[in-house]
Amino acid sequence: MLKEFKEFISRGSVIDLAVGMIIGSAFSAIVKSLVDDIISPFIGLILGKADLSGLMWTIKAGELNADGDLVGSVIIKYGAFLQSIISFLIIAFVIFMVIKAINKLKREEEVVEEPPTGPSEVELLTEILNTLNKK
Repeated sequence: MLKEFKEFISRGSVIDLAVGMIIGSAFSAIVKSLVDDIISPFIGLILGKADLSGLMWTIKAGELNADGDLVGSVIIKYGAFLQSIISFLIIAFVIFMVIKAINKLKREEEVVEEPPTGPSEVELLTEILNTLNKK
């Protein structure tokens, strides 16, 4: 079983997946910063609030306990949800653009094969058949 596990781990696809996950998590931090620090302030400016993630709807107000913590409140944080949707859309768009660029590069790399300049297979077979019939 240990041998099978070593074979599984040493496969290129597993290693590629691990590298992809590491790069993906680093990319996620970049996109989160893009959304939180650049895009959300513009959206917040349009909505009249500076911080989009701070938008919330309080259904039931809570009370402060002895420690100063708010207890018993019911709050729907739709701003954080909007922030997550914006992040997802940006990540999906960037991935779409990367895949589109990779596909374009693959198409450019594909070499269009020129048709053979000599006789076709049918012509060669016909010539061989004629030669055999003459004998």
